[in-house]
Amino acid sequence: MDKRTLVMNMDLKEAHVNRIQQALPNWRIVANKELEEVRDDLKEAEIILHWKKAIEPIVLAENKRLKWVQTWSAGIDNLPLIKLQQHNVLVTSANGVHAYPISETIFALILGLTRKIHTYVRQQQEKKWYHARLKQEIHHKTIGIIGVGAIGLETAKIAKAFGMKVLGVRHSGKPTDYVDQMYKPEQLDQVLSQSDFVVITLPLTDATRNMFTATQFKRMKDSAILINIGRGAIVNEGDLLQALQQNEIAGAGLDVFASEPLPANSPLWEMENVIVTPHTAGSTEHYDERVIDDIFLPNLQHYLKGEIPTVNLVNFEKGY
Repeated sequence: MDKRTLVMNMDLKEAHVNRIQQALPNWRIVANKELEEVRDDLKEAEIILHWKKAIEPIVLAENKRLKWVQTWSAGIDNLPLIKLQQHNVLVTSANGVHAYPISETIFALILGLTRKIHTYVRQQQEKKWYHARLKQEIHHKTIGIIGVGAIGLETAKIAKAFGMKVLGVRHSGKPTDYVDQMYKPEQLDQVLSQSDFVVITLPLTDATRNMFTATQFKRMKDSAILINIGRGAIVNEGDLLQALQQNEIAGAGLDVFASEPLPANSPLWEMENVIVTPHTAGSTEHYDERVIDDIFLPNLQHYLKGEIPTVNLVNFEKGY
């Protein structure tokens, strides 16, 4: 009988590859190769680590053995979920890996905007000594976290160190630690009207696409700051731009955009009340080991026993 095959679609350190090989001693492990080198392997793979769009036509048309895909990202909106479901393929995401780095980025953006760090960096380049009307602080303000998953929960935990009031929005509305009051998505307006900082930590689904339009920005305080580290398509970028230009909200820290890279002609690049980062909020030195140690290997133990993986198993109906 042919050996069962696992294909990794990314470059991993040899130590990581060896640990996976040790967990699968009788499997054929294909790692650290270019797409052209693994075409035949992809047709035979039972498990694939990291989905790339380029492999879609090969896998869906020619692979009859695929049982499980482990993504290397928390977001799964780039996967052909309907087709994978039709092929009875399990999908697990990297949700939770980003909790530390993204929560750090969220507060870097909040503090950067309120303490005008971005302004001072520009002034430093010009050797300009100017106060820039700095006055805002975040202690004891209200933060609304739209999407209280692993990232949102870590953000809420940090917010408490600043004595902030924390409002949360999650699908279930279920209370959790560090969140003073939890709301359901249909109650979003109540959160927006109270929040000094609105933080979007949602995945992109049919329900969240264009969730923030001109209507939502009008519900926000004119002193409020928006932080989006979820997905660009959750926010109507034209409406956001108008809200910023008309001072309906005070500023925005944006790591994700409707079109990426952000086009050079976008006004967001040059706005004084906006900080742009290039979809890097989740970058961390510990990324690969967290996916492997905290998600893949624990799931693999279940899978090898004929059980369904339990960590970050994607619900195809919900889209996350």
